[in-house]
Amino acid sequence: MTDPAPLPRADRLVVGEASDARPLRLVAADGLDRALGALDPAQRAWVEATGFRARLGQLCLVPGPGGAPGLALFGHGDAAARARSRFDLGRAAAELPEGTWRLEAPEEHQAEAALGWLLSRTRFDRYRKGAEAKDVRLAVPETLDAERLHRIADGVALTRWLIDTPANDMGPAEIEAAARALAAEQGAEVSSIVGDALLEANFPLVHAVGRAAAPGREPRVIDLTWGDPDAPKVTLVGKGIAFDTGGLNLKPGASMGLMKKDMGGAANVLGLARMVMAQGLPVRLRVLVASAENAVSSASFRPGDILTSRKGLTVEINNTDAEGRLVLADALALADEESPDVLLCWATLTGAARVALGPELPPFFTDDQILAMELTDASHRVRDPLWRMPFWPGYEEKIEPGIADLDNAPSGGMAGAITAALFLRRFVENARAFAHFDIYGWTQSTRPGRPKGGEAMGARAAFAVLSDRHKA
Repeated sequence: MTDPAPLPRADRLVVGEASDARPLRLVAADGLDRALGALDPAQRAWVEATGFRARLGQLCLVPGPGGAPGLALFGHGDAAARARSRFDLGRAAAELPEGTWRLEAPEEHQAEAALGWLLSRTRFDRYRKGAEAKDVRLAVPETLDAERLHRIADGVALTRWLIDTPANDMGPAEIEAAARALAAEQGAEVSSIVGDALLEANFPLVHAVGRAAAPGREPRVIDLTWGDPDAPKVTLVGKGIAFDTGGLNLKPGASMGLMKKDMGGAANVLGLARMVMAQGLPVRLRVLVASAENAVSSASFRPGDILTSRKGLTVEINNTDAEGRLVLADALALADEESPDVLLCWATLTGAARVALGPELPPFFTDDQILAMELTDASHRVRDPLWRMPFWPGYEEKIEPGIADLDNAPSGGMAGAITAALFLRRFVENARAFAHFDIYGWTQSTRPGRPKGGEAMGARAAFAVLSDRHKA
């Protein structure tokens, strides 16, 4: 098994007073006059001459007595502008001169501003020699829970790093190695089920999807556990398709280019697990990753095959490119056998979800009204967008092919995200609450706090829900 590079960590905030810190002042559009009034005449004249109007993301560096920037004003815009954007202080992290800057902002905006700063500083430079980050730091008030922000940012950093790493260095074995490194960091335990005999007998769908991969790329089920066995059971399941060619239903080249991110579900659950464990939430955490490479060889599973799942349900294969729901089915069946209190599943599952909601707004599916309300509230509160979609019973017949219990790829192309979610739900009977997140896992172009590349989606909202339910 290949040892991964050391697990990434986010930058750290400076907490409390820093003697060399210069003010970084958030200025809302409706507070511009007040902010100008707090400056001395020379500073005010400078700011007015620059045309600073406190537009969202606008930065104004104000010279100090020696001529070097001694104060920075950062435009925070109005409520309408802030609703359309997130983590805008990340712009300042890229534009400010090196040194320490002291955040001056209303209390209700401090946490998001500081987290935006941290998330903007996440850099994927594993393959770039001499790529040194600018030495710029943010000092925050002691009243801000900086350690919690560090744990969240560390979880996001891990998720991004896992997705950004190309498939030649992030196959099933490397995903397992990363899980083992995380377990060592947090005092968890990890086991894996690997090998044709064990997988075919216990996880036949995982085996079928991954059996065509080359030696060293064998499929596996990774099982991480942490916490008091008697505590409430929280189980996270992630799709870990290290690369998806589409199998015999081969993807065109344009659709294959980003398939290193098809293990984004696994990356998200490992990042969320890092948050949960580092925060010390009083739960019994279990993380299951079904990992395989959907490759092409004489051993590939075929359209028309009928496979029997771990749960015993038979599945007709009508498209080998709908492999994610197959590996998840076996992992969800295992998770469900333990009757967890909460079972959460992440997957880069369907293009239909992106057609419906776009790349930045992942749908989630749940029958649990309380969990749905908690996730919706948390998504707004922590600015981690989610939108609830239905397990619509009227579409159940679409996943019932007649020749087998289930169809992995119903014809017609309509309601693809819903039919995929309904397929997964067939493997969950005992969990007290279940939710499935159909994520894109990728930021298409650099935005404040969100560099281009792999992305955590829904994990921060889920962490907020779990933190509210289970106080550390």
